[in-house]
Amino acid sequence: MTDKKRSLFSRSLDVVEKVGNALPHPATIFALLAFLVVIISAIAAAFDLSAVHPGTGESFAVRSLLTGEGIRWMFENVEHNFVAFPPLGLVLVAMIGIGVAEGSGLITVLIRALVLKAPKRLITMALVAAGVISHLASEAGYVVLIPLGAVIFLALGRHPMAGLAAAFAGVSGGFAANFLIGSVDPVLAGLTQTAAEIIDADIRINVAVNFYFMFASAIMVVIVGTLVTEKIVEPRLGKYEGTEEAIELERLTATERRGMLWAGISIVAVLGAFLLTVLPENGLLRIPGETVLHSAFFNGMITAIMIFFLIPGLVYGIVTGSIRSDKDGIKQMISSMSHMATYIVLVFFAAQFVYYFGYSNLGLIIAIEGATFLGDIGLTGIPLMLAFILVSAFINMFMGSASAKWAIMAPVFVPMFMLLGYHPALTQMVFRIGDSLTNVITPMMSYFALIVAFAEKYDEDYGIGTIISTMLPYSVVLGLAWTLLLIAWMMLGLPVGPDGPLYYPAG
Repeated sequence: MTDKKRSLFSRSLDVVEKVGNALPHPATIFALLAFLVVIISAIAAAFDLSAVHPGTGESFAVRSLLTGEGIRWMFENVEHNFVAFPPLGLVLVAMIGIGVAEGSGLITVLIRALVLKAPKRLITMALVAAGVISHLASEAGYVVLIPLGAVIFLALGRHPMAGLAAAFAGVSGGFAANFLIGSVDPVLAGLTQTAAEIIDADIRINVAVNFYFMFASAIMVVIVGTLVTEKIVEPRLGKYEGTEEAIELERLTATERRGMLWAGISIVAVLGAFLLTVLPENGLLRIPGETVLHSAFFNGMITAIMIFFLIPGLVYGIVTGSIRSDKDGIKQMISSMSHMATYIVLVFFAAQFVYYFGYSNLGLIIAIEGATFLGDIGLTGIPLMLAFILVSAFINMFMGSASAKWAIMAPVFVPMFMLLGYHPALTQMVFRIGDSLTNVITPMMSYFALIVAFAEKYDEDYGIGTIISTMLPYSVVLGLAWTLLLIAWMMLGLPVGPDGPLYYPAG
């Protein structure tokens, strides 16, 4: 019976994999979507489709992109759409600092230190926590921490797949959680900003808009990830009987420890400088008459993120010798930018799609009609958000990139939920929850093949089915825990982050 169940499960996974592999490149998808918007706008305009804004009473009609005016607009605004697309600048600026911190070795050594220094009885918790923290530079988590988790568990006489699973749960399953602002936050905030401007041209979405809920979620992910690993996954795996031999973990060198010490001192100095320029009413980063949340610090938080990674990264590199001259630091910045080539091409086509959608008024009309429909059937509040989690989780099974999914979904759901009275910060956060839940079980996740390769090192029979069956308990239990956390959060009326209330308009 078990073999039949596994066979059926494997066949189901084959279908998911074939469907996902049949999809074009995300950049191609956005190009096709942009073309589709052009065609639909012409058809909708021919039928004189329009909607009345429930808040202002203003009527909006579809604007065709196939008129002379529309064609001229598209031709003139290709460059503007690309350059003005918020996620582009936000991510590239952040990567200047993150690239140095990663290239100098600081992020990798911090992850190693966190895991290696933890007591054996807390090693599972340390692995999951390190996975969550690794979102600061997600590639380090996938490439370094996940295989390291397997090595650590094997060295402790535990099943290596359990260690791999614990690290994977923290890195990928907890993608909507973090103790700090990570590299994905500017991307999503920029997309949310663009989508929210369909309703409110003056709205501002800062990169920390989900931070309060993310921090609470990080604690939850660490606890749940630890319990699932030790109470469900590890007992199911049993004793490891493979041929792979345990190796002694590489301890931190004296140079690495000295580099960490000075990097830590520099972090304290950076944080102190920020506090001195933000908290006092006459601080350099305070705007006269405005609160801390509306200071230049929060308005330009992407600059703070760059500095937060850049300074410690430079200090660590200088102390350890990985940065011996200005040329080394610049090379690390260039290296981080070279990895962004695919993202830049993707953004070009995504920007055209998003701005075409906005110009045509299709996004606004869909939002108005969708909000009216949801209001008529009474699907609002917590039930609405839970349904949105399921939608996000389902779409994630077929499209791995969070930014690519949100670029498609945000122009529809953010304005729609705003018209129902929910702030874009909440909509973005709920999307991230759903997106995270199926990250560990979808073959469409960009690093999934790499995880399978790591697993095959310990048993050549391990494959996609093995990974998904091992990770499914994390997906289910995290889903239940996150749902309860979201319900409690909304019932208490807590903001999800700085300038991130639950409701729109705020108040």
